[in-house]
Amino acid sequence: MNRLTLLFSKIGLLLLLALTLSGQSDSRIEVYNLRYHTHPSFTRIVVDIGSLREYYYSQLLSPDRIYVDIYQAKLNPLLQGKSVLLDTAYLDHIRIAQKNHSTVRVAVDLDFAKIKRYHVWHLLDPFRIVIDIYPKNSALSPSLSTPPQPAKPAKEGYSMVRQLGLGIQRIVIDPGHGGKDPGCIGKNGLQEKTIVLDVCTELKKLLQSQQDLEVILTRETDIYLPVESRPVIANQKRADIYISVHANSVPNKKRSGVQTFYLNFSQDASVNAIAAQENATSTKNVSEMKDIIMKIVQNSKIVESKELAKIMQENIVRSLSKNFKDVKDLGVKGGPFWVLIGGEMPSILIEISHLSNSKEAERLKTPQYRQLVAKGIYDGIMDYMESLGKG
Repeated sequence: MNRLTLLFSKIGLLLLLALTLSGQSDSRIEVYNLRYHTHPSFTRIVVDIGSLREYYYSQLLSPDRIYVDIYQAKLNPLLQGKSVLLDTAYLDHIRIAQKNHSTVRVAVDLDFAKIKRYHVWHLLDPFRIVIDIYPKNSALSPSLSTPPQPAKPAKEGYSMVRQLGLGIQRIVIDPGHGGKDPGCIGKNGLQEKTIVLDVCTELKKLLQSQQDLEVILTRETDIYLPVESRPVIANQKRADIYISVHANSVPNKKRSGVQTFYLNFSQDASVNAIAAQENATSTKNVSEMKDIIMKIVQNSKIVESKELAKIMQENIVRSLSKNFKDVKDLGVKGGPFWVLIGGEMPSILIEISHLSNSKEAERLKTPQYRQLVAKGIYDGIMDYMESLGKG
C-alpha cells in the first residue's frame, strides 16, 4: 500500500469515527431550573437536575465565591448565562452557565468575612443539589430581622398552597391568539393578538423589576400556538401561576368592561359564549369530551385560581379607573376555557376590554391604556403574592 493510499485510508477511518460519534445519543442530563429562597437565618439555593449526576464543589478568593461543577450535564438554554442579584449583606449574585461541553457551573458571589459556614448537599427523586449559606448574625440585612408572615386565608379558607406556605417565583404569561389566529378584530382593524402581545410585553418588563421573579411569555412574536398547548407550556416551565390575556368581542356593541375567569363549568350563557369564541381554534374532537371533562373536574387549583382571579380583577379595574372613570367591573366567573384546562398551577384568563365596543376599541389603540392594563395585572400579581405571605 503506497503512502497516498494509506493517507486516504486514515482519513476515511477518521471520518467514519466522527460520523459514528455524531450519531451517538447525547448522554448529558439537563440542568433545568435554578431557584433560591432567603430565610431569616440562611439562604438556600437549589439546582434542579433531571437525574443523578456527579458533582464537585469548592471555593475561590478574590473575588470570594463558592462554585459547584455538575458533570455530564447540559444547561437548559433558558438558563444559559443567568445571573440573579441578591438583596442581602452577605450574598451578591448567583450565576449559572455551561462551563464546557459536559460541565455546568453554578457560582455564588459572596463575602466570606460575613459567612459563618456553608453546606453543599443533594436530594434524590428528583435529583437536586442544595447549597445552604449561613451568615454571621451581623450580616443579616434589616429586612430579614422581621419574621416571615403567614398566608392570609382565601374566601374559602386556607387552601393547600396557603397551608404549606408556598410562594411565587416563576410566572408564565400567555398573550392570546397569534399568527394565523388574529383573535377578535375591531372596526378599526385592530387585532386582539397585537393588543395582548403589547400588554404582555409591558407586563414582563414590570415583573422583571422584581429580582426574585422569573417571567416567561408563551409567545414573544406573532406566532400561532394551539390553545391546548398553552397550559402545557406553563406545566413544562413549572410555572407557579399562569395568566392568559385576551380582549373580548360580543354581539352587543354597548357591552364594555373588564372580566376575569378561572377554570370551571358554567351555566351562564354569556360566559359560555365567550368560552366558545376563545375555544374556536381547538383541534380536539367530540370523542375526547370525557377526558376533557375529567380534567376540569379534577382541577385541584380551583380555590387558588378563583382567589387570584378576584385579586386580579380588582387591581385591573382600579388601575384603569385612575384615568377612565366609566370602566365597568364585570366581575369574576368560572368557565371552560381551553387555555386553562390541565394547568398544574393557579390559572386565570383575563378579558381586558371589548374590541366590539367603539369607546374601548379606541382606548385599546393607545399606549396609555395598554400600560394601565399591564400595571393593573402587575399590581394583582403583587397583591396575590402578598396574600400568600410572600409579597
